[in-house]
Amino acid sequence: MRYIRNKITDLLFPRRCAICDKALIKDESGICPDCLKRIKYIEEPVCFKCGRPALNNKEYCDECEVTRHEFIGGRFVFPYDYIGASVYKFKYMNRPEYIAFYAKAIEERLGEFIRHIDPDGFIPVPIHKKRYIKRGYNQAEELSKELSKLTGIQTYNDLVLRIKDTVPQKKINKIERQINMKKAFIVKENSVKLRKIIVVDDIFTTGSTIDSLARELKKSGVEKIYFITITAAGT
Repeated sequence: MRYIRNKITDLLFPRRCAICDKALIKDESGICPDCLKRIKYIEEPVCFKCGRPALNNKEYCDECEVTRHEFIGGRFVFPYDYIGASVYKFKYMNRPEYIAFYAKAIEERLGEFIRHIDPDGFIPVPIHKKRYIKRGYNQAEELSKELSKLTGIQTYNDLVLRIKDTVPQKKINKIERQINMKKAFIVKENSVKLRKIIVVDDIFTTGSTIDSLARELKKSGVEKIYFITITAAGT
């Protein structure tokens, strides 16, 4: 009965390609065969701090050479010009089924990075309750939970609260982003004594969001903070 029910559901509400959004005949990879042939990833060498492509084999990109971040380092999987439209649909057009494709790509491409860090857990960037009510889910939390299934690393989605309904970072400049994110988060008591964590989010822009969150996490006793996202703006 479950098999029949799932087949009926697939016919009425077909899962969609995470890249082009066309209905999938088979949902083996999360994207259609045509998109699979044209898939693009971020390739080495990358900035040791933010994971953006590094020019002239430099250790750090121009931005990270002049910016002090609260996190140790991070990585992402796809260039924004390739995956940006997909992430927009995932975030704002009710496409949570894309999560399986994103998480699988992260595990395959960044698995070694994650294992090298050996974190105590994943912490998804929380969204304000107003946005959660409007959107129906926190995209970072759902991505983090899917990564937990693939890696065995626990997601702690109730450790941090977003207490400030911030303006979307993409709509403001770098200085405004830093001001925008001040006092945006509050960390509950770190009762599980996490010391080393990976913050999970969908897009890395300038790092202001992760810096703000990392600053609060350090106050609660977390010592080493890294991040993983699907993509980064400007790539």
